[in-house]
Amino acid sequence: MAPNDSAQTTEEAKDLAAGRRKAARYIVPVAVAGVAAATIGLVPALAASGDPDLPKITAQELIEKMAASDTEQLSGTVKINTDLGIPSLAGLGDLGGGSFAPKGEDGETGSSASPETKLMELASGSHTLRVAADGPDRQKVSILQDTAEYSMIHNDGEVWAYDSASNEVFHAKDDGSGKDAGKEREAAPKDLPTTPRELADEALKAADETTSVTVGGTAQVAGRDAYQLVIKPKQSGSTIGSIKIAVDAKNGVPLKFTLTPSSGGKAAIDAGFTKVDFSKPAASTFDFTPPKGAKVTEADELEKEKGQEHGAKNHEEFKGLEDFQGLNIIGKGWTSIAKIEGPGGAGSSAPKDGEVPPEAEKFLNALGDQVDGKFGSGTVFKTRLVNALMTDDGTVYVGAVTKDALVKAANEAK
Repeated sequence: MAPNDSAQTTEEAKDLAAGRRKAARYIVPVAVAGVAAATIGLVPALAASGDPDLPKITAQELIEKMAASDTEQLSGTVKINTDLGIPSLAGLGDLGGGSFAPKGEDGETGSSASPETKLMELASGSHTLRVAADGPDRQKVSILQDTAEYSMIHNDGEVWAYDSASNEVFHAKDDGSGKDAGKEREAAPKDLPTTPRELADEALKAADETTSVTVGGTAQVAGRDAYQLVIKPKQSGSTIGSIKIAVDAKNGVPLKFTLTPSSGGKAAIDAGFTKVDFSKPAASTFDFTPPKGAKVTEADELEKEKGQEHGAKNHEEFKGLEDFQGLNIIGKGWTSIAKIEGPGGAGSSAPKDGEVPPEAEKFLNALGDQVDGKFGSGTVFKTRLVNALMTDDGTVYVGAVTKDALVKAANEAK
């Protein structure tokens, strides 16, 4: 390649990167972390021994192939393995006062088919999902369990969730006008990334000079030839070591997503198709009628009940944890840290004993380490990916960075 051609290609890569730059989002506690990516490395793919022998491609060309993919119809099986180094999240879906989380046996109304809890469970352990899609109006995700199945179906304005174990159904409307958009987001299979493509989209939401993206060979996933897109931070201090996305060589659809922590060991998130078919699913795939005898809960009913019955109770349970304000971003790229001040700003106190529900307190204690510094003292809640420091004055520092990076940020902020 001539020098001028190389320079031109580099400029095109920078333009592509700039076009993909978006603000990173922070989640506390962790579910599945969206991460920032990537200045485009122009390293051609070299087929590894035993892997498919495919034409050479640059990282820029591979990302363009992903962006240009118009595949909207598929069905298949996805295996998700998540090891964030946190306790099981089963049963914690209602800790944030969620509208649709199941309630206890004290007369409060809820539904075990509500999506919040089920989706949170994907943040730990191994899960097998069946997925199907036919354009933007019809999708289905089923979480397979030992003796039961949990399904979420979006079909032409109707959103259903069904828990076969309890024979309960959750129902919401999606008229496409945005009127019920909040309710639809609670139920549709969009809340938490559940397919390699959704995870890949999260990883490619932003691009800057802090990241290297290259093509690192080829692979076979679910019987399909694929290129391996490798994303790595250039900065030290990040808890993320690398992200590898297997991209279908023919149609550009991500087939597998693997995120490995900088601390090493097995992948923190490994999600990939074990079977995939890109033909149009049968229309009956998205049909749903509540089974006979099933309890059906309407989203708008739960929303109304939440406002009338649970507002004051949830406020008291989370006194000191709600209404965070004063969000500031420290640093950039992979080592960005979000600083969040409490309701009263600096000097407001962290939650005291008895102010946090027992389930949440047990969960947080399993993750916490006491730390001290120029900032005073606080607790670092650790996972293999995202860590958070809550100081005793109620300020929170959170990011996909090490504990030392959080303490340093808190010290420098004083």
